[in-house]
Amino acid sequence: MIDSEGFRLNVGIILSNASGGVFWARRIGQDAWQFPQGGINKHETPIDALYRELDEEIGLEPRHVEVLGRTEGWLRYRLPRYLIHRRRRPVCVGQKQVWYMLRLTGSDEVVRLDACAQPEFDDWCWVQYWRPVDEVVFFKRRVYDQALTQLAPLLFPQGPPPRRREPRARLRHPYSRRYRVR
Repeated sequence: MIDSEGFRLNVGIILSNASGGVFWARRIGQDAWQFPQGGINKHETPIDALYRELDEEIGLEPRHVEVLGRTEGWLRYRLPRYLIHRRRRPVCVGQKQVWYMLRLTGSDEVVRLDACAQPEFDDWCWVQYWRPVDEVVFFKRRVYDQALTQLAPLLFPQGPPPRRREPRARLRHPYSRRYRVR
């Protein structure tokens, strides 16, 4: 669904583990890492979209996670001009998202990147809380910062960990799990 301003309605998913790490996944066939996210379909609530996307993208069911909370209102980002398809109707200029903070309640083994016919990701790992802000594609950084800032108190009631600037270029994440998705 695209609203009257050209923003696609979307949910973002920040999945955490018991250590306060967050789930970081590589888009299939690319060196681009991100949080799971996906569009909200017509007649679907954000929470319905959250569970659908969680199942489609990383094979998790509601029983595998605990929903800790969500962002207030919509967080928006605009696509760079070169990514906007002007011939498509309606024209999508970016995304407006509700972000959810989840905690994995089981073991890492329940994560399945090949849960659907068209996988989104081919690799994943747990990373330090703020690292995604430095590594996500440039046009999503502000939204990632807003979502992580708003949701940090849910994971860190005593205050979030300090931010450390990570080098931008990473060829391979340490401790990543290699999945061959064909």
